[in-house]
Amino acid sequence: MNTRAATVTSADGPAAQGNRIRHLDWDDIQAQAARIAAAVRTARAPQTVVAVVRGGMVPAVLLAHQLGIRDVRALEVTHTVDDSANAAKTTEPEVRNPASLGGIDGLDVLVVDDVAGTGQALASAVRIVEQAGAARVRSAVLVVNEANWTGGKPPGETVTWIGETVRGWVVFPWEASAAAGAEGAS
Repeated sequence: MNTRAATVTSADGPAAQGNRIRHLDWDDIQAQAARIAAAVRTARAPQTVVAVVRGGMVPAVLLAHQLGIRDVRALEVTHTVDDSANAAKTTEPEVRNPASLGGIDGLDVLVVDDVAGTGQALASAVRIVEQAGAARVRSAVLVVNEANWTGGKPPGETVTWIGETVRGWVVFPWEASAAAGAEGAS
């Protein structure tokens, strides 16, 4: 498996067809994190994990534990105006408190998020980490929603490791109130 454009697994079943809501449970998340961690290890583990706040916190911590990385940082980048399904997007991703990265000059960094919809929030986070002086920046997401993808290149050419590809909204297990409402947020 190469280190660029590696989709760890793809959804071929009903969740990947049409614009459905994909509900992931904790077993799904653990399995995706384990597959991504195995792929990362083959390409050399990073020194630091940066979570895209808020959704990227859980997968970032899971990956950090599986990779034996203690240095986990956060960067708040948002591109939706609220947490509702198919929420309106801001014109550009909004970054809050980029100083929360701390000193990452010269480090090998893995930027992690739960989902890449348009891909713009993740791209913004990667760009900020690069501008902060990281020596190497790679990215991982649990899910890419191809129905919303607007990146100039296909997701596999932009995101280093993808846990699953779907065409529709995704609800994660830590989104308890969203899951109860069946609409979800990601």
